[in-house]
Amino acid sequence: MSCFIDVAFDSINKYGEELCGDNVEVIRTEDGVIVVLADGLGSGVKANILATLTAKIAATMLMEGASIDETVDTIVHTLPVCSVRKLAYSTFTIIKVDNDGNVYTVEYDNPPFILVRKNKYYDVKRRNSIKINDRAIKESNFKLKQGDTLTVVSDGAIHAGVGAVLNLGWQWENVRDHLTRVVGKEKCSKNITKNLIEVCKNLYMGKPGDDTTVVTIKMREPEEIDMFTGPPKDSKNDAWIVKKLMEGKGKKIVCGGTAANIVARELKEELVVDMDIISPDVPPTAKIKGIDLVTEGVLTLSKAVEKIKEYVDTSIEENPIYNLNAKDGASKLAKMLIEDCTKLNLWVGKAVNPAHQNPDLPIDLSIKLKVVDELIDLMKKLGKQINLTYI
Repeated sequence: MSCFIDVAFDSINKYGEELCGDNVEVIRTEDGVIVVLADGLGSGVKANILATLTAKIAATMLMEGASIDETVDTIVHTLPVCSVRKLAYSTFTIIKVDNDGNVYTVEYDNPPFILVRKNKYYDVKRRNSIKINDRAIKESNFKLKQGDTLTVVSDGAIHAGVGAVLNLGWQWENVRDHLTRVVGKEKCSKNITKNLIEVCKNLYMGKPGDDTTVVTIKMREPEEIDMFTGPPKDSKNDAWIVKKLMEGKGKKIVCGGTAANIVARELKEELVVDMDIISPDVPPTAKIKGIDLVTEGVLTLSKAVEKIKEYVDTSIEENPIYNLNAKDGASKLAKMLIEDCTKLNLWVGKAVNPAHQNPDLPIDLSIKLKVVDELIDLMKKLGKQINLTYI
């Protein structure tokens, strides 16, 4: 099965706490992905440490080939049990997905995961396994198909709104029903997690009563983007880079006036500046036949990086910048990289642009490679595969 395992997660801290008591570990291997969501008892520093320990132990041991019995035994003997409530200090959900879509899950005291297939909840049968403190660990095996979405939440999500907007909180069934309405409308996992987290924030009226985490795994069709920015150091490589760009399997993006002129010249196509959309902050886009998006260079790239950075950061209360549906070049670029991309092939020219060496210009304009490095870091945080080539 040729699918990309799209994994994303978001968390919000309990109101007044600097650290989140939930922790998520995502480890990609050659065979697939291991995801662990651990929820530390209580909140704050202690919960954060215990959740982090649990997630790290589970992810590392499973990656090294340990059995679930060995992994759970290590967790049990590493973490203490609350002397008052007789509860384990951390609950957890472990999900292993291989590249063929085969899934193995382990759940201990976290809300049950939610599988949505064709906009309907799909009930997966669990079986009881070993016990921790008289509570059975539940295991399951099943197969994900393309388009399936698997979502795990910490108990902060099913308690959202308790004592405020809702008497008994949002409840697991409400989360399930909301997901069946949302997942079909969203292309990527990150949009689904952000949607769910925003609903929880609103139900808590901006003051979360518990740490809240959402993890989403979506099996989606791989989508590549080839992006060319900056002219090559040696102009003899102009034809080569345009050939490579056009050989790409997916959408094609060109950032920068010089790069756009090179592409238009080599393709023998007209470069037309699009003056229909005028933005005070972002230079206009252009059009070249055969290219999906043509933008100005470092300034537009910097603005797109700002948008992606705010999109990635759930802790920001107000997000005036990251409107991805605006028509300016930076918004279009950010939206394509977030939603329409599972693998980014970056072609970065290393020629020095004299316009960027003006000391009176902002520092962002003088260091193109810094902006590219920042973009790469953000794309990796979003779980995208990156292939970088300097020219």
